[in-house]
Amino acid sequence: MKKHTLKLSILALLTAATTSAFAAGPTGSGPNPYADCGIGAAIFKDTEWAAATSNVTWDLGSTAITSATVSPETCTKRSVKTAMFIRDAYAQIVEDAARGDGEHLASALTLMECGGNRSSAMGEVRNNLGEAISAPGYNDQQALEKAGQLFNIINTAARNNCTV
Repeated sequence: MKKHTLKLSILALLTAATTSAFAAGPTGSGPNPYADCGIGAAIFKDTEWAAATSNVTWDLGSTAITSATVSPETCTKRSVKTAMFIRDAYAQIVEDAARGDGEHLASALTLMECGGNRSSAMGEVRNNLGEAISAPGYNDQQALEKAGQLFNIINTAARNNCTV
């Protein structure tokens, strides 16, 4: 067995074990961070093991765990739809953000149920995305990592500026 395949197999087993531990919590204790949160849940919304494996493979599950711990509301279907939209329309949203306005950026904010002060939210997205793009290593990131970063930027801007 190749070293890379062995690492992925071990990682998948650890993910399954960790996911089971989270699932064993008391009823109503919150979302399962590996299966219900993060980009993995957005991509594999009906397949828990695939969502968990994706989250762990992407960044060892740290983004999913953070979203479940700090803001469990990001593990909602609204967030999953938004994450999928951002993944699919990433380039257009980045172009809109560079202009400070546009149909795709507005749609992402609508999916986040941004009901007010949208221009301030768009300005915040523009500033924060500019910083993210300028950061060292940005160009080395995978498309899914960039989309995850943009999701976090839009989510934060919506929380800071919109009446939800």
